[in-house]
Amino acid sequence: MLNVKVLGSGCANCKRLEQTVKRVAEARQIPIELEHVTDYAEIMKWKILATPGLVVNNKVVSAGRILKDDEVARFLTAPQEN
Repeated sequence: MLNVKVLGSGCANCKRLEQTVKRVAEARQIPIELEHVTDYAEIMKWKILATPGLVVNNKVVSAGRILKDDEVARFLTAPQEN
């Protein structure tokens, strides 16, 4: 199971990324544990300059962008290939 975090205050873009992650994981039957981190101090620990941020298995894979479904899918499947 992948540990996935969406980093962001809860703004529209952050919520959109969270929904995209859920949709892609469900469609591709990828088991994930999803957490939306809204605490500013916790977000700062990840050293990103802009939100939303996406963390997969404790690695920041994106920050400051709204990702498309295929981009999210690539991030969710890449760790399983290793």
